[in-house]
Amino acid sequence: MPDFLPVAICPQMSLLAAIHSPDDLKKLTIAELQEVADECRREVINLVSLNGGHFASSLGVVELTVALHHVYSTPHDKIIWDVGHQAYVHKILIGRRERMQSNRKFGGLAGFPKRAESAHDAFGAGHASTSISAATGIAVASELAGCNEKVIAVIGDGSMTGGMAFEAMNHLGDLKSDVLVILNDNQMAISSNTGALRHHLVNISLNKTYNRARKLVWKSLSLLNNGLGDKAKNTIRKIEDGVKAALTPGAFFEALGLRYFGPIDGHNIEQLVKALKEMQALPNPKLLHVITTKGKGFKPAEENQCKWHAHNGGFDTTTGKLLKTADTSLPQKYQEVFGDALVELALKDRSIIAITAAMPSGTSLDLFQNALPNRFFDVGIAEAHAVTFAAGIATEGFKPVFAVYSTFLQRAYDQLIHDVALQKLHVVFAIDRAGLVGEDGPTHHGAFDLSWLHAVPGLVIMAPANEQELRDMLYTALYELDGPVAIRYPRGNGTGMSIRKNFTSLPVGKAVLAREGSGLALLCMGTMTGKALEVAAILEKEGINATVVNMRFLKPLDTAMIEELASPSTHFVVIEENSTIGGLGSAVIDHLNAKGLNRPVLKIALPDAFVTHGHIDDLYREIGFDTPSMTETIRRFYREGQR
Repeated sequence: MPDFLPVAICPQMSLLAAIHSPDDLKKLTIAELQEVADECRREVINLVSLNGGHFASSLGVVELTVALHHVYSTPHDKIIWDVGHQAYVHKILIGRRERMQSNRKFGGLAGFPKRAESAHDAFGAGHASTSISAATGIAVASELAGCNEKVIAVIGDGSMTGGMAFEAMNHLGDLKSDVLVILNDNQMAISSNTGALRHHLVNISLNKTYNRARKLVWKSLSLLNNGLGDKAKNTIRKIEDGVKAALTPGAFFEALGLRYFGPIDGHNIEQLVKALKEMQALPNPKLLHVITTKGKGFKPAEENQCKWHAHNGGFDTTTGKLLKTADTSLPQKYQEVFGDALVELALKDRSIIAITAAMPSGTSLDLFQNALPNRFFDVGIAEAHAVTFAAGIATEGFKPVFAVYSTFLQRAYDQLIHDVALQKLHVVFAIDRAGLVGEDGPTHHGAFDLSWLHAVPGLVIMAPANEQELRDMLYTALYELDGPVAIRYPRGNGTGMSIRKNFTSLPVGKAVLAREGSGLALLCMGTMTGKALEVAAILEKEGINATVVNMRFLKPLDTAMIEELASPSTHFVVIEENSTIGGLGSAVIDHLNAKGLNRPVLKIALPDAFVTHGHIDDLYREIGFDTPSMTETIRRFYREGQR
């Protein structure tokens, strides 16, 4: 049986039911396009209310998506969605409507654009700030091939805070390629946007003088497309440029070589269609500034856009009220344990600084933000800057803690090596969402951090087995070490154990025995210790008495413990929720080889492949990480070694 609920398709959705491709939209009037948009909005609300998923972002671009597919012709024309979590309406309109009930479910549609899923998905996404770079590359390739396709990048103002977007615009403005950048401005990332660009965009949208004069700009644009001679066109362009230069705050985008148009109402289909048709006729790079409301059309989401960025489903489609009471008996999430601990320590230590890259609620640093706002910094979607910013803070004797998802820290690997580790600076990396994360899939799985962190000289790497260890590791990182430190912990709830109020320093590089046995040693990283104990309990009933070791540290590695366990009869099993290449398993094998200890080692780790999306239990079964599969694999390995 599928692990999703079917979405009822309302009989009144007659227009939407007839839309199977962008060609069908081209036949509709403006009023009919609005009706399609209204139906799409109801369908997204219905879909997410039942099955969960990203929500407020898709509601905010309903009219824009309908207008784009009315004017442009995908897959010939290319629409690149930045991040891509707002592309639900795009998927509905280009042939995937009947499968949307499987969105983000195991074996179903991905929650983000995916090239393998549809020719209409021009570029895969899941991380922010990539769209303009990809669009520029596609446009250049089109020019070289002599094609005439139009290329459009849709990027939010949150994603525009990332440095990669600025790099791309700088290059695009120099190349003069025919790319339309649509700036979807809703003043939100997941949480409220930060930074000077936010103020710049607000100034544009509120500048009354500019908004009056912009009518002249649009009028001149129409004249340019009506067959005037070159001399007249040049005169009009000079007038237009003069108006923009005089009235647009900073003329920032124009300075980068992108002709700026807007702002326009992103929920007015008539305006959108007119503007997009005008853009279609213009060569060279241009930027259309569109003002939207995140969560548009669903009052609870409009009023609390951060809360409704994504939802697990199970809510009333009118009021937003949960249909089932939340389970308050669940243990605290690891991110909340971290957030609480950091606040506790920072209230007593004025040198502790908290840094996030647009993820205060996702990392629970919103707790720190509320308690100590003067020592909290949200740098926007700019992980590379966040790391070097932290390095600068560390040079002055403060203790910066950068809380970041594993998948997003990948974007700042050079800064971690060059700016932090090389200078031996005391920066603490609190790496959330380590391991598989479920429905968001391969763009968000924290599958590689142990591997690429392992290669960094001087970096201490820890992983807690439970909530108490997470608190103690944070304390150890801040007060027992003076160089770079990484603590990685998973998404979701902890064990529910009773937590001490006081903090304890852990001996750096020392593992602990979680269970004594003989002949078979299960060496575990982080929360895999709990899973290993489950396996050991099953094996004990079969006469296999396994030792379970909570390694705690990947670097420095407790080589003394490994050598102590390495009797001639010992079989080692290394269990880690990280790629099979380069993590704890590799470290154990390297050390045994270096010492001439020829012992069999089985690695149970994530495959050397991109793991798909779906509920975490389905993913574990798929890759053999569920307890029965893991037990069988270890049993077979041990029994064969005894022959």
